[in-house]
Amino acid sequence: MTLVDVRTPDPKRFIPGATGDWEVIVGMEVHAQVLSNSKLFSGASTEFGKPQNSNVSLVDAAMPGMLPVINEECVRQAVRTGLGLKARINKRSLFDRKNYFYPDLPQGYQISQFKDPIVGEGKIVISLGPDRQGQFEDIEIGIERLHLEQDAGKSLHDQHATMSYVDLNRSGVALMEIVSKPDMRSSDEAKAYMTKLRSIVRYLGTCDGNMDEGSMRADVNVSVRRPGEGFGTRCEIKNVNSIRFIGQAIEYEARRQIGILEDGGAIEQETRLFDPNKGETRSMRSKEDAHDYRYFPDPDLLPLEFDDAFVTALAADLPELPDDKKERFVRELGLSIYDASVLVSEKAIADYFEAVAAGRDGKMAANWVINDLLGALNRTGKDIEQTPVSPAQLGVIIDLIKAGTISGKIAKDLFEIVLTEGGDPAEIVEARGMKQVTDTGAIEKAVDEIIAANPDQVEKVKAKPTLAAWFVGQVMKATGGKANPQAVQALVKAKLGIEE
Repeated sequence: MTLVDVRTPDPKRFIPGATGDWEVIVGMEVHAQVLSNSKLFSGASTEFGKPQNSNVSLVDAAMPGMLPVINEECVRQAVRTGLGLKARINKRSLFDRKNYFYPDLPQGYQISQFKDPIVGEGKIVISLGPDRQGQFEDIEIGIERLHLEQDAGKSLHDQHATMSYVDLNRSGVALMEIVSKPDMRSSDEAKAYMTKLRSIVRYLGTCDGNMDEGSMRADVNVSVRRPGEGFGTRCEIKNVNSIRFIGQAIEYEARRQIGILEDGGAIEQETRLFDPNKGETRSMRSKEDAHDYRYFPDPDLLPLEFDDAFVTALAADLPELPDDKKERFVRELGLSIYDASVLVSEKAIADYFEAVAAGRDGKMAANWVINDLLGALNRTGKDIEQTPVSPAQLGVIIDLIKAGTISGKIAKDLFEIVLTEGGDPAEIVEARGMKQVTDTGAIEKAVDEIIAANPDQVEKVKAKPTLAAWFVGQVMKATGGKANPQAVQALVKAKLGIEE
């Protein structure tokens, strides 16, 4: 990979040191487990959470004479991901053996792709913001390549006092290694990149993106330099399994390297681990280069070849991806860029919103989904898949507001009832007498009583008409929030002689 600097140094991203400003350079190698029923070269199950060593075939265990057979579904998933990254699809690629020893790698080598990957250069556009002016900054991050490879097993060090165990359930599961270019210049950019990449593969259905289960994890390459200088020596932080940890690891590692350089030292290229408990990185081993792995073409696998028709058929079946969906929400539904960005961040949220917004006011639906639903889920520690309020229920609440059956305040109370107790919103309104009062006679009586009881406030309104809002609030309070707000406002202004 030839390093090319495509970014202009930006002072707002500089890190101040004791001897001047520094710039951090970040590139990432993301390992995403392919969503498929069986492994890359065997028929063993990929189901997560099964008993240890129960998803293991003779191929995964590297028994003598066992030969790998490519899983076509994994090839399809890699190509679909490449298309989602707007990348070049290589119709001919090769599998290589990457040689190294590790207890959970039975073959003594990993089947991977080196010089000829299945997917070439692509790009991801990330958005940072909003800033204080409500503006977003779009930044293009280059993708160097995507290649297919086997995952290794898992070493278990906490099962016995003096021995380590090996679980091969994960051994041979298909991985897509997605390699970015060194185009990121802050921890915020790196977190936005990982968030966007995870969103894309989830939309595509090519990886579940569950970082806590290890099905998506990142090796983060970090270096620092004086602004305007060439790239510095990088250190690789292995297997970071949380977006928050990615940000913390970059912040710590950049400061560590700056400290060494400002003290007159030199950065050694090495592999490091991030300790989330201490919030720091620590040395793991010296960094290997490609020649250390002694790559050579795997003699048991023919070149992987397919034609344009194969790629075209997969491209035709791609879903609407986050950027396209966001643009449509802004264009067709009149949403702000911020609201559209929140709604497309996860496919499940976007699907929920579209179900609520179907045939309704898009902006109103967005406000309820973002502010009320997502706010409530955040308070209770649930995600959108666990929501107690279905799109149909929230849609009925919005319909009741639009019909004038309930006021906005009553709607908030109704939402909380549905959230905690469930039920049909329309039936709850009927059963609990929550209908909005639209009888002008009853509203007028309440207005007259409030005005009569507050002569001092009436005098203040004559001097400052905007204080009429106080009377509106008192009437709404007196009617339990059931009075029609527009009718109350009109009657208050009429009774107090305030001209429109």
